Amino acid sequence: MRVVQKGFTLIEIMLVLVLLSLSAVAVIVNLPDSNEDLASEQAYRLYQRLQLLNEDAVLNGQDYGLWADDVKGRYRFMYLNVDGWQLVDDNPTYSEMALEPELSLSLRMGDGGWAQDDRLFKPGGLFDEDMFADEEKKKKNLPPPQVMVLSSGEVTPFVLSFYPNVGNEDQDGWRIKVSEAGLITLRAPGESLEAQEPKNGF
Repeated sequence: MRVVQKGFTLIEIMLVLVLLSLSAVAVIVNLPDSNEDLASEQAYRLYQRLQLLNEDAVLNGQDYGLWADDVKGRYRFMYLNVDGWQLVDDNPTYSEMALEPELSLSLRMGDGGWAQDDRLFKPGGLFDEDMFADEEKKKKNLPPPQVMVLSSGEVTPFVLSFYPNVGNEDQDGWRIKVSEAGLITLRAPGESLEAQEPKNGF
């Protein structure tokens, strides 16, 4: 007479463990990122893009700009040619970026003349406005960039913050700061903007 054993074999137990581990991995990979992670990712992405843009401007002798929209949560890169400011649309690295709905951005210009928003871009000039009205209508009018990345290596000083909508810009925001000397730095939430700045450019 044969004895019937009750229970599972080792292979059956191993198969169940493999299935459980695969399903756990699938769940973890598909978990949504936290808002803080999204903010740090966006800040790091723009930080790297600004570094590349600065190098590209110097090496290729091209003037660039950054335009940020605080209200709609987006930013775009532009370049200057004889027709004025144009979108950088031939390079996917500098394509327009819209933030996730959970995030906000805030742009503050540096001290001095830069602190006055669009001071240099007020309409009006020396000539009759109506004389060139038809030409202006033909052009696609883009708002001028708030931040200039010039071929001379100069960059408009500013602080751009990425932070969750439910958070505070100063406490929860990842900030990109460009100093008067042109140094581009990335600051984590709670870090001082003045920390670790080199003195006299060194």
